This record gives sequence, C-alpha cells and structure tokens, in this order.
Amino acid sequence: MSTTDGYTLFAPNGSHDTYLINNCGEEVHSWSSQFKPGQSIYLLESGILLRTANVHNPTFDAGGTGGRIEMIDWDGTIIWEYDISSTLECQHHDVEYLPNGNILAVVWDSRTSAEATQAGRTTSVDTLWSEKIIEIEPDLVNGGGTIVWEWKVWDHLVQDVNNTVDNYGVVEDSPQLININFVPENPTNADWLHINSVDYNRELDQIIMSNHNLSEIWIIDHSTTTAEAASHSGGNSNKGGDLLYRWGNPLVYDQGTGIDQLLFAQHDANWISDTNYDDGMIMIFNNQAGDLVDYSEVNVTAPPVDNQGNYSYSGTTYLPAYFHWTYQAPNPTDFYGQNISGAQRLANGNTLICQGPDGRFFEVSYEGDIVWEYINPVNNTGIANQGDVPGHNAVFRAYRYAADYSGLIGQDLTSQGYIESGSTFTCELYPTSIKDNEPNATFSLYPNPAQNNISISSELRF
Repeated sequence: MSTTDGYTLFAPNGSHDTYLINNCGEEVHSWSSQFKPGQSIYLLESGILLRTANVHNPTFDAGGTGGRIEMIDWDGTIIWEYDISSTLECQHHDVEYLPNGNILAVVWDSRTSAEATQAGRTTSVDTLWSEKIIEIEPDLVNGGGTIVWEWKVWDHLVQDVNNTVDNYGVVEDSPQLININFVPENPTNADWLHINSVDYNRELDQIIMSNHNLSEIWIIDHSTTTAEAASHSGGNSNKGGDLLYRWGNPLVYDQGTGIDQLLFAQHDANWISDTNYDDGMIMIFNNQAGDLVDYSEVNVTAPPVDNQGNYSYSGTTYLPAYFHWTYQAPNPTDFYGQNISGAQRLANGNTLICQGPDGRFFEVSYEGDIVWEYINPVNNTGIANQGDVPGHNAVFRAYRYAADYSGLIGQDLTSQGYIESGSTFTCELYPTSIKDNEPNATFSLYPNPAQNNISISSELRF
C-alpha cells in the first residue's frame, strides 16, 4: 500500500489563509484573503485558487454562508471577485468551475410567507429559504460577471394538501418534483433544504447536488436554457428542470419505508472520474450514518443510467437498493464527522477523506486501510504549537492534487517547513516505487502522541 503522490489543499474554517502541503505535511504554498472561507476552495488547472468567502450576510446566518466568490493567482493577487449577497439571496457552501470557464454557485433564494403559502406550504413561516443554482460567466478583464443560466427549486414543487393554491398534485406520483411540505426537522426553520454541494458531469452535461435537510442527492439537466430549466420539458432529457434522479431517502417523495433511507445529513456528492476504481459512480460523505451510535461512512453508489444520461425508475423508489462501496472505520465510532466533511477518489483507487469538524484528513486504500493521515493545526485563534490540543480546527473539505497536475506545473513547491511551530520531526518524500517495495515501512510526521502526550499527530503508512 502507498499514499498517493501529490499535494493537499485545505482552508481552515477559522482562518483567512488557504494552505497547500506535501505528503510530509510541510507547507509548500499559501494564499491569504480578507475573509474566512465561505466553505469550498479549489485549485484550478491554471494555478489560480477559486475560493468562496464569508462576507457575514446578516440575513442568511446559517452554517455554510458565503456571499462572495474570489479568484486568487499564485502570487496572492485577487484577480476576480463576485458578490451574491443581499436580503434576498446569498451564495453558500459550494461552487463548481465548468470546462467553459463559467462558475456554478449554490444560492439561497428567499421567499416571503405569502409566497410560501401560495406555493402550498402548510406550516407558517416568516421567510422560507429556497435554493437555486446560477451559472456565472466571469469578466476577468473588467470585473464582475454575467448570469448566463439559472435553475430554481421554486419552479419544481409539488404539494397534495390544498387544491386552491399552486403546485397541487400527488406527491408519490411526482418523484421529479420537490414536496414543499416535507420538513424532517424544525418546520419553522427558514433554511428548508440546505444544499451543501454541487458537482458537474461534462460527459452527461448534468449537475448533482447534496440536499442536507432532506438527506438526498439530486441530479438535474444542465443542457437546458434558463427558460427550459424553469419548465418541465426541454434539454437533452426533455424534462426541463425537473429532477432526473434523486436518491437516499424515498420517504421525501412518499415512497418506501424507513429502512429504504440510506443517506443521513450527507455532504459532498461528487462524480468519480479519471480512475479505474468506480469511475462514473457517485461518492458521498454520509455524515450521520450511525443509528444507535454516532458514526460516519463514505459511500459510493452506482445509479442506473445509460450513455444518454437517462435514469431508470422502478415506479416506487430510485435504485440502487444499497451502496456499491463503503468505507467504515473498523470501530465505527472512531470515524464521525457530524457536519461539513467530504471525500475524493484518487487516481490509484485510494480515497482522501476530510473528517471536517476535527480537521482530520486521512487517505485509505480501496480495501479501507489508512495509508496517510494529517491533522490541521490551524484554529480560529491562529496556528497551534506542536503539542497543543487542536480544538476549533474544522475544515470544510480537503483535496489532493497529483504532482503532475497542470495547476502545479512550473510553480515553486519548495518546502517552507511545517505550519505548526515546535516540530523537530524530519521527513523524506520517497518515490512511489520505493514505497511499494517497502510495504511495511512506517513513519510519523509528528511524534507519537501516546508516547509524548501530544494531540496533533499525523502519520504515513506505506
């Protein structure tokens, strides 16, 4: 077993800085911003950092709030920024960079009490935060950007309570629509759905979202025009902006029973690509998979889809009936990320997992063995010293970029030492071939906490 050669990118939730580290845990680059992250960050193929920023919108004050999207070049210069923050809307959680250079953004879409009632909502609310996905064409020369495509949940609702208002129908016969009255938790909570991730499939021209509050993943057609996205026809699917596929909790569309629910407050639904290990399938961080005890899982599911992007439906629930691949800790409660978090399938079949609340990143083989581990030493008061307890060191997600990734080619990746201070450990990065020839070799990035009473620890196992 070996760790995947490359560099890991992460942005501590309590910091203005984004870090890139090598497999020894040494910082090789960082970027600074005026703002803490609005959660997601990505290193583009151009070497530019795409980053969300939390501008502290006072209206939308739930977890994951952002409001601004930034592009920062390798030298730390902000080359583009775009605000989506007002009393009526706010970017939150995630963005996605498209092959054409445009950017998808997840945006809260506030609706009044009167609008909610007219749409068929039965619970009285002061405001209701619906969701929308917008596509922005950035103007890197003059600044700003143009919204060139938009999809709104509000155009795809159903309710079966009041036939005198909008969206009346039979919920169990309308799985392509969202039941405005399915509220699993606090019915007066304005943040009704809480979408927390967005990803794009260029082969299918489709978008996947993770819906936290309904414990579902949704897939929609991106090939539509904005007008078609607001309707029920058009696009490659000829279904407009209706859901092409949903999975994880059939109770939401009045099908199945409790035992059919497989996702629980999940994050980071993403298509696996560029690997022979489950390529084309969907990976999900299943935050609250545990029932009687708290634990998380990373799951892979294989939706029934053909080459044209059409999903089969059993007439009751969307398939499959269970996961294709699962990572669960040998002692399940040792792995628990109550919120945030994510997972990335790497080219060699390993999976990089971010256990977000604890700022813990670890890499597992396809068989589930841990081969690399790192603890974020940056919290909301600064950088910890080696040996400090790393509290409040949450990270939304972490990403591994291969050493030959185009965004890293030609960049100075010289080690700048460890982020935390006080470490005396030294580490040498070995070629993968040497690692493979020494399957039992182990070493720690930091002294063993069991021997040294140290809480910040990382280790590589080959």
